[in-house]
Amino acid sequence: MTQEVVLGNEAIARGLIEAGVNVVTAYPGTPSSEIVPSVIQWKKKLGLDTYVEWSVNEKIALEVALAASWAGKRAAVTMKQVGLNVASDPLLSAAYTGVVGGFVAIVCDDPGPYSSQTEQDTRLFAIFAKVPVFDPATPREAKEMIQHAFDLSEKYRVPVILRPALRVSHARQNISLDPINPTPHKANFKKDPARWAATPRYRLLLHHELNDKLAKIENEFETSNQNSEFGIQNSESHFPIGIIAAGVPSATVRELLSEFAVEVPILKIGTVYPLPRKLVADFIARCDKVLVLEEPDAAIEMQIADRRNVLGRLDGTVPNAGELSPDALYPVLARVLTDAKLIESAPIAVEPGWGDVMKAVTPPVRPPRLCPGCGHRSAFYSIRRTFPGAINASDIGCYTLGTNLRAVDTCLDMGAAITMATGMYQAYKLDGKTQPIVATIGDSTFIHSGITGLANAVHTGAKFVLVILDNATTAMTGMQPTADQTRLADGTEGMRVAIPDLVRACGVKFLIEADPYYQDEFQTALKQAEKYVTAEDGGVAVVIAKRPCVLYDRAMIDEHPVKVEVTQDCDGCKYCLVAFECPALMMNVATNRVEIDRKTCVDCGQCIDACYKGFIVETNPMTIFELAEKVGFQQQQTPERS
Repeated sequence: MTQEVVLGNEAIARGLIEAGVNVVTAYPGTPSSEIVPSVIQWKKKLGLDTYVEWSVNEKIALEVALAASWAGKRAAVTMKQVGLNVASDPLLSAAYTGVVGGFVAIVCDDPGPYSSQTEQDTRLFAIFAKVPVFDPATPREAKEMIQHAFDLSEKYRVPVILRPALRVSHARQNISLDPINPTPHKANFKKDPARWAATPRYRLLLHHELNDKLAKIENEFETSNQNSEFGIQNSESHFPIGIIAAGVPSATVRELLSEFAVEVPILKIGTVYPLPRKLVADFIARCDKVLVLEEPDAAIEMQIADRRNVLGRLDGTVPNAGELSPDALYPVLARVLTDAKLIESAPIAVEPGWGDVMKAVTPPVRPPRLCPGCGHRSAFYSIRRTFPGAINASDIGCYTLGTNLRAVDTCLDMGAAITMATGMYQAYKLDGKTQPIVATIGDSTFIHSGITGLANAVHTGAKFVLVILDNATTAMTGMQPTADQTRLADGTEGMRVAIPDLVRACGVKFLIEADPYYQDEFQTALKQAEKYVTAEDGGVAVVIAKRPCVLYDRAMIDEHPVKVEVTQDCDGCKYCLVAFECPALMMNVATNRVEIDRKTCVDCGQCIDACYKGFIVETNPMTIFELAEKVGFQQQQTPERS
């Protein structure tokens, strides 16, 4: 046995490998994305035959893993919390049908939220779905819980959720590298239509069966070593205050209590659902008041029947939204301990003098922006110039940052750009108005959940321009491959599912592929698309903005770099800074001129068009025609609209 310091998600991956997982599927999403690459790393290092895939969305990922479980294999699926929304349909059914091989869904939550549309609590979803859930507090605990989750899943034939929060997934801790426990089960799906293909009548019977399983699991959780007491442990004494905590807050509160120099009984809950209610009730009975600390919502607190002496999110003692960071938890704990007369006043949380120093520091505001050389920036810039009065519906991905370029008006969820554009068109059509509408969606997002929206838009006769921003990878979450590539999760070769073919299969009659770096040609393509949309027999026009992510593949820039400079004529109007918003463009306050940050600039040359006054120029000019000929630029379009 050896020790290794790893990321939380790497610890989870190691837990999967040690538990003998056979199949791992996922769709990338922060904070869960590192699990699959780490599984692949261990798979290759240990010579295992574990099957791993990046699925095209979370629903498919869950169903592929579930099918493997039904065939008797140990399987796991990973995603972030909003991904569970996409996978909710099969998960809810899987709770009823049950599983055969151990089945664990690892859903990483994002209290805050820091990189998500919502900070929804997967533990509440588990209660709704009637699926047992483990809530780890540390990377080491997350790894250990994997084996327990698989064992529980196989013992009661139910899916189990492991819910690591952001601070577990992205923390580092030393873990033990324990022996691998292979599961030699051969695939052997046993037909049982009453279970695997259950009609509503049988589903009712399966619901009763699920309720019986949960009652037994709750009874088992009453003595589970995943729940433990810290601090003062005396079942015969009575205390003015006790704390029930779960997940990351359970570790945070113990650290804060040491700062307060106060010891109180703490009941740490690792098995949040079904809650071991007798264990919790006995703990509450020994305290005058109990403070419940959990994030981001009140999953434990909600399951406590008698909350007369319970303090937490529901009564407002704890903030009802946001991460329970040390800074957020400190004043809560200070107030509760003071009320319980365990302290007279809270110690100073920050060293004397540092507060004033920190207030005096005013770091520059650095909002998130698209990377230098990003093709999305060029695409948005052209869209704004071509359609100045358009409604811009967009989607989830790097390109959401098109809001900075005023080219994103709506962003709801994965795939919603197309359906929002459809709804906008139908709304204006009811009033007899023609409103320019442009939808933007990424390549991975289009395959994830945009295809059905496009089919619906074409079928219902909607008219708008759809720009698919194809940067050849899933850039926002770590450069995972998409189905439009041949590369699979483990680096082996698969079959490419081409986006143009998918677009045509949805019934689209107008399709152009163009490189947004060639802004004149790209704007021409957008105008052709607009002409088709406004034609009497027009419909949805699709323009694929094809340019690899500069962080993923910068070969095209390296082959043809365009070095630029700002002339002395720059008058500091800031148009380029606002309209193009490239991080490599900086304002020199002393000279009132824009300058190029050479440390950041990638020599893409895209900012030349961003100065309508012509003050940003190429250091060694080459005409656009010479450059196009040098690169071998070709604009592709469908035969129908040649």
